[in-house]
Amino acid sequence: MESLTPENHRRFHWSEWRNLLLPQLNRRSLYVYGSEVAVEKECMRQKQEGVFVIHPFSSLRSYYIMCMVAITFLNLIGIPMEIAFLDGNSGVGWEGFNVFSDTLFLIDVGLNFRMGIITEDSEGAILDLKSIRQHYLKSWFVPDMVAAFPVGYILLFAGLQYRGDSPSSRANKMMRILMFVRILSLVRLLRVSRLVRFFNEVEKVSNANLEVMRLFLRILSLFMMIFLLCHWNGCIQYFVPMLEEFPSDCWVRREKLMNATVGEKYSFGVFRALSHMTAISYGSSDTPTNDVELWIVMTSIVSGAIMYTVMVANTAALMTDVDITAKAYKNKMNHLEDYMTFMKLPKALRMRINSYYQSRYAGKWYDEKDVLKWVSSSLREEILINMCSDLVRKVPIFQNCDINFINSILQELQYEVYQDGDFIICENAPGDRMFFIERGQVLEKNPFFQRELCDGDYFGESCLLTKEKHYATVQAQTTCQLFSLSVGHFQRVLKDFPEIKRDLESSQQDKDLLL
Repeated sequence: MESLTPENHRRFHWSEWRNLLLPQLNRRSLYVYGSEVAVEKECMRQKQEGVFVIHPFSSLRSYYIMCMVAITFLNLIGIPMEIAFLDGNSGVGWEGFNVFSDTLFLIDVGLNFRMGIITEDSEGAILDLKSIRQHYLKSWFVPDMVAAFPVGYILLFAGLQYRGDSPSSRANKMMRILMFVRILSLVRLLRVSRLVRFFNEVEKVSNANLEVMRLFLRILSLFMMIFLLCHWNGCIQYFVPMLEEFPSDCWVRREKLMNATVGEKYSFGVFRALSHMTAISYGSSDTPTNDVELWIVMTSIVSGAIMYTVMVANTAALMTDVDITAKAYKNKMNHLEDYMTFMKLPKALRMRINSYYQSRYAGKWYDEKDVLKWVSSSLREEILINMCSDLVRKVPIFQNCDINFINSILQELQYEVYQDGDFIICENAPGDRMFFIERGQVLEKNPFFQRELCDGDYFGESCLLTKEKHYATVQAQTTCQLFSLSVGHFQRVLKDFPEIKRDLESSQQDKDLLL
């Protein structure tokens, strides 16, 4: 057995790390690329690029986004607590977390220049470094840089700088720095924009059902934003009197909280905030005693009204702002379920029918013929050319044909879906159509040979001119998305192109003579 040399060991570890950068097979990648074969081709494309780029559907990206969501949320909870309540006595643990968070956010800014992106108008991931850099600089770079301002480093270096001073001198200097840093730390609350962005990106890298994940994330993000609003409001209730050095008539002194614990101060602050936001008098019946406190109360009331508005709007959106095609699909599936129940179909057959509809329509119900009917003829041709032209051109008999003939053929193609295990063609069955594989894998076999076909291949073409029986059985190995061309439609197109018909018939006769 060959020993694992240090060079091979390093190569092995680099190969393992490199695999983390490649796209993984999940619901989202299959939704974008269409098939396992297409995902594998995307892996090969990234390897051929030869540069360090994290693919949007890679495992590393998934773990990284989940981690950043947690770290960002903890920052948005901890930073207001630190500013309002900790008075510079946050302890080594919190200071360490601050430095770690600042470092992580600075690294995140750098990694975004190496993070592949998915845009609405792109057919796949953008892995070109120049395009990634331009996209990031035009979008999130400035907010990210501001939010990543390293306040933790300022406190750390200030503590090291004044370590040799006398306790009283160090305390005075640190207090001035602390007051400055407290105000400066408010900039870091811009990380809330990152939380929103990370939530949007979690949907892209998730392996869960797309519609379910979208609904779950909308609800989760709504509750998290409401929690952050209440949390920040509670911290502000205490933070503003603290900036004024606690006037004698402020609510903190009235509640005798000057020497209370951080937990008690925070609890009273949140209690007052919720009393204002929910517009109830309990807990906030005292009239504001100064202008600053008056404005704090009014701000809390307005933020509560905004919170109600956001909740109502999002609830209404969740109930009504649902994809129309998804609604139509659900209605069709309900009719289908009623039909299958009435006909008392076996459970296994019901599952196959449901699986077919999911594969065929992917949760969206639309009439493709109706969609194409309402666009212009030139747009219809362009759509069909983009969808099927490359598939048709791979067939030898179509390779040198006139573009108008090819466009006429494209108009006659029919979209079909077959599930794993379905027999698409049976040996010795009448040859009535040929198939083009858009996505999926099939096995073509007879007693003398067998072969596997996948994306871009075709089969059954011999029947178009001869109308003879199929010479092999073709069975789907995976869920297959195919385009079929029937003999009748093909012959109808040939009538409009007599020269091409003569050439094809002549070519077929030459082949028969050779055989």
